[in-house]
Amino acid sequence: MIALNDLSFEFGGRWLYRDVNWHIKPKERIGLIGKNGTGKSTLLRILTGEYTPAEGNISRMNTLKIGFLNQDLLSYESEESVHRVAMEAFEGLLKVQSEIDDILQQLETDYSDNLIARLGHLQQVFEAGGGYEMEFRTHEVLAGLGFSEAEQERPLKTFSGGWRMRVMLAKILLAQPDLLLLDEPTNHLDLPSILWLETYLQNFEGAFIIVSHDRYFLDRVVTRIVEVRNSKLNIYSGNYSFYLEERALREEVQKGQYENQQRQIREAERFIERFKAKASKATQAQSRVKMLEKMDRVDPVEPEEAFISFSFKSGQQAGVDIVTLKEIDKQYPDKTILKKTEATIRRGDKIALIGANGLGKSTVLRILAGAETFSGERKPGYNVVQSFYAQHQVEALTLSNNILEEMSLFIRDKGETYVRNILGCFLFSGDDVQKKIKVLSGGEKSRVALAKTLLSEANFLLLDEPTNHLDMQSIQILMQALVQFNGTYVVVSHDRFFLDAIANKIWYIEDYQIKEYPGTYAEFEAWYQKRKASPTVEAVVAPVPKPVAPVAKPVVEQKGYGKNEIRRQQQLVSGLETRIQEAEKQLQIILEEHNLPEVAANFAMAKKLGERRQEQEKILQGLTQEWEEALEKLEEMETSV
Repeated sequence: MIALNDLSFEFGGRWLYRDVNWHIKPKERIGLIGKNGTGKSTLLRILTGEYTPAEGNISRMNTLKIGFLNQDLLSYESEESVHRVAMEAFEGLLKVQSEIDDILQQLETDYSDNLIARLGHLQQVFEAGGGYEMEFRTHEVLAGLGFSEAEQERPLKTFSGGWRMRVMLAKILLAQPDLLLLDEPTNHLDLPSILWLETYLQNFEGAFIIVSHDRYFLDRVVTRIVEVRNSKLNIYSGNYSFYLEERALREEVQKGQYENQQRQIREAERFIERFKAKASKATQAQSRVKMLEKMDRVDPVEPEEAFISFSFKSGQQAGVDIVTLKEIDKQYPDKTILKKTEATIRRGDKIALIGANGLGKSTVLRILAGAETFSGERKPGYNVVQSFYAQHQVEALTLSNNILEEMSLFIRDKGETYVRNILGCFLFSGDDVQKKIKVLSGGEKSRVALAKTLLSEANFLLLDEPTNHLDMQSIQILMQALVQFNGTYVVVSHDRFFLDAIANKIWYIEDYQIKEYPGTYAEFEAWYQKRKASPTVEAVVAPVPKPVAPVAKPVVEQKGYGKNEIRRQQQLVSGLETRIQEAEKQLQIILEEHNLPEVAANFAMAKKLGERRQEQEKILQGLTQEWEEALEKLEEMETSV
């Protein structure tokens, strides 16, 4: 279909590709991966012919039909309905249909044989091309991508960029090209639409190349991975999980080859340096010089995965209940989101809020944050300090600052070395930290905003689509940060691998209620599929239980607490909080010591530290229990006044 032959491409004074060879065959299912900035989207444009290589050439089949979904389509506008725009995929058939309609009109007055013969031919062409199914197919694809019957008749211009992108995807799929090029197709889809697209691609007759950071999606639809790395294309025959295993094996081999070659180089250089001035050895020395010049150098193995070396912690300890929602109603003029729903978030909950777009996930996050109007009661818990990450946090970055300045203003009491270490955890190192915010990509801005959110020392995080615009390495970093985080959070995301790694509860909106599944995303998905097949499974998981109102105490028990007693109780709670923070610091010191390489290599030392860790954890557990009892007593005393 397409062949790249010794292709090189330069962009902005940098070689994105050097001497690349790649043959794309019919029906191949390819995942194109690599870090942000390595040129994946550029490569797709090279394949379409939009960009011309500096060296080498591209050969394509003359009849090759390419469908290209790219981010430029976000700005596409039209007065036509969504359905009509998607139907543009059948441009040739629509012309045939128009000519058939003209002939039928002419036949009202003209019965010539030529006209009737022409009509018969056009009708055969129309039927053979699937003309009688194009309306149905259009409705089917648009419905799969989340458009209701009513929405399909609305003008395209009334939809947001993400929904317009869905229409463009529908149009491309309906055209049934020989080769599909999809640049981040899941970025603008919700989970139901992603699942629909997976099924569609699994049954697609042509070839496709997908750029995506969604590991679940790649595992389910591709059978070959092409990795962009060091200006080269590395090809793996398998899905993403296979690629990870195979890459590790290849890197082991490469590491051995590199070390052996470096040893040969050092020996040759020592020989040259020792004997280059001796006439008797000059020939041998020169021979080694030529050998080094001709040697095909093996590249060192570069570490791909990033691991956070800094512990992201919450600040003060929060109460048992983080946020309680009671009798919440939320409607917009044209849509109802919630009806008399109730929910409670408790300390330590790691919640993934999932569902189709339009059901109100972001609205629920704003209600939890106290940033949305609603009917009902939102009751924040004791000592709760929240931090809310959403698109407006990215937009609130100061464009004139560089990255280092932006973070230094946020972390005022720390030095530059500390800030640089933090930025290094988010893949900003060296001169990168001097980049102005205004020149950063969407993914880079997201990483800065995320770093600020995680460093806020809040004990309750609300994260709305934090993985959007992040590459796999950045997503891995965020996953590690959240796994380490000792507070509570609610996350909205459609990245299933990410959700499965970081959530211990699943929230979903159904029948205008917030409902809860107590488990991981993988467990929820398995349960949900069973429920669809057998509705009786519904009984397994109930809506989030309503918080039980405390039993009213007799009036006599609510009297007798003086201001001094309450003040002493407050001091007791505050003192326990300080002791808990100190115990947490001591535990963190032990954990950091335990992770040192010299400790890992010394069994006796590791065992001793393990015993200290267990002892410190018991101390922390005891203090926490004592604090909870003291806090409960304080709340009782304060409500009695």
